[in-house]
Amino acid sequence: MGTRLGLIAGNGKFPFLVLDAARARGYEVVVAAIREETDPAIGNRGALAVHWLSLGELGKLIETFKAAGVSEAIMAGQVKHKQIFSAIKPDWRLAKLLLSLATRNTDSLIGAVAKVLSDEGIHLQSSTALLEPMMAPAGVLTLRQPSDQEQTNITYGRAVAHHVARFDIGQTVVIAEAACVAIEAMEGTDEAILRAGKLMQSLHGESSTLSRALTVIKVAKPNQDMRFDVPVVGIHTIEVMVKAGASCLALDANKCLMLDREKVVEAANDAEIAIVAEVVTHATKAGER
Repeated sequence: MGTRLGLIAGNGKFPFLVLDAARARGYEVVVAAIREETDPAIGNRGALAVHWLSLGELGKLIETFKAAGVSEAIMAGQVKHKQIFSAIKPDWRLAKLLLSLATRNTDSLIGAVAKVLSDEGIHLQSSTALLEPMMAPAGVLTLRQPSDQEQTNITYGRAVAHHVARFDIGQTVVIAEAACVAIEAMEGTDEAILRAGKLMQSLHGESSTLSRALTVIKVAKPNQDMRFDVPVVGIHTIEVMVKAGASCLALDANKCLMLDREKVVEAANDAEIAIVAEVVTHATKAGER
């Protein structure tokens, strides 16, 4: 029997990448798939077992992993923030945990879940431990470099984004001519970008002095816990940026996953979007640039 690894799978492609990478390293993977989020195709990916749980069944998750002999696990894939607070039907374990939280942001909630799992002998690993080659490298990743205006947007936007990320509100801001057009909150990155695009379109109908070209900045939190909630971009990010009229994407190097990086860069080049990743040390906090 190989070493067993539990995979708590959210939505999107991320869980599939982790599953494939884990199997390539010889792990037997036991998947806990979330009915409200996980792609059903996860059942055809060669896992040792796939168990379907509803969001909120923390007790069942623990029982499932214990019965399978899992003591190490990874969380991969997003669970929509609004889903946590609208669709969730907590069992007694999760209800007790929710009542104990002083704040109900993503960090505090998932951090508390991680502690409960750890207390039960199930330890969460970094969600990127198996995917290091997919982290955004430092530098300009596209044919086109950011323009002077885009670089100004990036410098300002990073200060705003890192400040906002400290409060676990969101990790993305959208900037035009050093003005903050949108800040990601519970709706998620894509919706924040689209909202910025709609706002700029409406402003231009009123002869706005702001350029419609938007710069998107997606950052890690100052104390990003790489076990969960890691910033992720992919092809769909570029498609949304094109729709919104965004021309530049800035990331934190070595802290943001790029799914299908070659295809992302190719799509960005085709759309003349610049992508740049910068190494950030969090002595560089908001306002200290």
